[in-house]
Amino acid sequence: MKYFIITLVTLVLIGCGGGGDKSGKQESVSNAIMADKDLATPAEQGGYGFEKIADDLGFTTYEWSEEKDKTFFGDPRAKKGGSIHFINGYFPNTMRIHGQNSNLLINNRTISICYEALLDLHPVTLEFIPSLASHWSISKDKMTYKFRINPDARWWDGMPVTSDDVIATWELMMDETILEPSSQLVYEKYERPIAESKYIVSVTSKSLNWRNLLYFSASMSLHPHHILKDIDGTEYLEKYAFSLIPGTGPYKIEDKNIKNQESYTLERRDDYWAKDDPMKRYKYNFDKIKISAIKENDALVYEKFKKGEQDIVQVRKARRWVEETNFNAIEKGWVKKHKIYSDIPVGTRGYFFNMREWPFDDKRVRYAFSYLYDREKINRELMYNEMVPIHSQYSNSPYENPNNEKFNYNPQKAVELLRDAGYTKRNSDGWLVQEGTGRELRFEINIYKSLEDRVTTLQQMLKEYGIDMQIKFMDFNSIIKNVNERNFKITSFGYSGLVFPNPETAMQSSLADKNNNNNIWGFKSERVDELLKEYDVAFDLSRRIEIIQEIDGIWAEVHPTAYGLGENNRKTMWWNKFGYPDWVHSRYGGEFWDAFTYWWYDEEAATKLKSAMSNDEGLPIDPIEIKFWPAYKVNNL
Repeated sequence: MKYFIITLVTLVLIGCGGGGDKSGKQESVSNAIMADKDLATPAEQGGYGFEKIADDLGFTTYEWSEEKDKTFFGDPRAKKGGSIHFINGYFPNTMRIHGQNSNLLINNRTISICYEALLDLHPVTLEFIPSLASHWSISKDKMTYKFRINPDARWWDGMPVTSDDVIATWELMMDETILEPSSQLVYEKYERPIAESKYIVSVTSKSLNWRNLLYFSASMSLHPHHILKDIDGTEYLEKYAFSLIPGTGPYKIEDKNIKNQESYTLERRDDYWAKDDPMKRYKYNFDKIKISAIKENDALVYEKFKKGEQDIVQVRKARRWVEETNFNAIEKGWVKKHKIYSDIPVGTRGYFFNMREWPFDDKRVRYAFSYLYDREKINRELMYNEMVPIHSQYSNSPYENPNNEKFNYNPQKAVELLRDAGYTKRNSDGWLVQEGTGRELRFEINIYKSLEDRVTTLQQMLKEYGIDMQIKFMDFNSIIKNVNERNFKITSFGYSGLVFPNPETAMQSSLADKNNNNNIWGFKSERVDELLKEYDVAFDLSRRIEIIQEIDGIWAEVHPTAYGLGENNRKTMWWNKFGYPDWVHSRYGGEFWDAFTYWWYDEEAATKLKSAMSNDEGLPIDPIEIKFWPAYKVNNL
C-alpha cells in the first residue's frame, strides 16, 4: 500500500508539441543494440534461443494476441511525438521510487515509468505478463521462482540487465538505512536471490505466501547493480534524492531536466530496449512529459489549465465540476469534459487519528468525532452529492465488511460518549474539559489550502459541541514529514485502493511504534496479526475475501479513521489535441498517468483545435459519461 493524498493526483501550450516518429534515429540505435547482442551465453543459461527450450525447462510466458488483447496494451492509431504537461500541487520530497519519502502516488505513477520490474500484470485480466523477464517458473511447492531476464534488456546507460541487478535491488530493499521499514517487512520473506546464470535468477520464499510471486516479480522495480555495488543505503538516499539512478524504462529524467521545487521533464528514450514489443509498441508515445509544481494553489493550477498552460486536469472538487466547467473552451468543444468510470478501487480517505497520543488514544473520542462528522451535509452543501460515503478500508470492493457501523451523523451518541470519557462540562471559553486532568478538548490539524472549505465546515460542527479543532495551513511536504515522524494528532489523509489488498504494511503491529511506514495510526491487534499470517497462505480467493472482511470489521471497531467521502468515477478534462483508446482510462487505473502511458499527441486534432480557436468556431462535443469498463464487465461475465 502506498500513500495517497486526496488532492494528489497535463499540458503543452496550444499549438505546441507536435513532432513525429524519429524513425531514422531509432533504427540506428536499434542497429547498435543488435551489434551489442550477447551471443556467448547459451540458450539453456537464458541466452538467445531460450524460448525454444523454455517449456522443457519448466518455464512459462504470456502469449500476446491481437484478437484477445485488442487495444488494451495501446491503440494502433497511436503516433510517437509531441508532449504533454501536467501541473501538480506539490513537488516530490525525493525523485527516488525506493527509500525514505518515496511512497507517494506521484512518484509511483510518473517517475516509476523510468523503471521496470521482472514481470507486469495484464491491464485487464491481471495475469502475469513479461517485462524485464520474458519467462518464469514456479516450483511445485510454490516456494521458489525462477526468472529468465530478456538478454535485450538495457539500462539507459547501455549496460545489460542481469541477475546481479535483481540481487542488488533486493539487497537495497533489505537495507535498513534506506529508512523504509515496510520494505524490509515485505522483502525479508525471501532468501537472498541466486544468480543461476547471467540471465536466470531464482529466489526462494522463507514461508508460503500467495503474494510472494506478485511482490518480488511485479512490485520490485529493478535498480542497477553496477551502480549500487559502490554505495550503501545512506549514500543512495543522499545521491539520488533529486537525481535519478539509471532505469530500464521507456523514459528517463536527466539532471538538467530537474528544477527542484519547480518541475521535472521525462524524455522518451529512442533507445528503449522494448520499443518494438507488441505489448509496448503503442504505449509511451509522448516525446516529453513535463510535471510542474505549484504549491498549495489549486485555483491557480486550474486557471492555468483554462488558459491552455497545462493539458489535462482531474477535477477533485465537486463545486468546480458543477459550477466552474462551463467556460468558453468547454462550450466550444476545445476542451473535453468527461466523467470516466472504471474498476479502480476507491481506497479509503478521511481523518486519520494518531492513537498513540491524547485525545485520540481514547476510542470514545474517536467515535464521538465520527458521529459529529456530518458527511451527508458536507456532500450535499460542498460536494453537490457527487461523492459517496466510505465505511471501510476496502470501500466498493468484495473485501468490504458489510457489517461495519456506518457512523452516520448522531450528535446524541457523540455527547454520551464524550461524557463517558470524562468530558462533562465546558469552561468559560465554551470548550469541553476532562474531569480529573483539566484538559480542554482542543487539538490542531495541519492541512493544505485546498482542503479549507471541508475542514472549516467540520471545525464548526465540532465547535458546536465544545471541541476546538484548530486549523494550521502547511505545505504538502511538511505535512508528510510530520506524519512520517508521527508528529500529529489528526490529519486529513487517504490511501489508494489496491486490486490485491496488502493490509500488513498498514496494520502490522510491529510497525505501530516505528516512523516512516504506512501504519501511521499506531494500530495494534493480536487477532489482525494472526489473520495477516493466514492471509499470506490463503491461495483460495474466497477465503482471502473472508479474512480481509474480518480484518476490516476489527479495524472499523477500533476506528483509527473517521471515514470521509469517495468517488466512483474520475472527472477529467483535457485540451482537444490528443488521441486515446476508446476506454480512455485503463480498467484499474483511472488517473492522469493513463494519459502518459496510453495517449498520444494527435497532430490533426491539434491543427483543428488551433483553427477553431483562431476562428472562434466550435468542435464536436462528446457525451460527458464514458462507461466502457462497466459495459465490458457486463458483456464479459
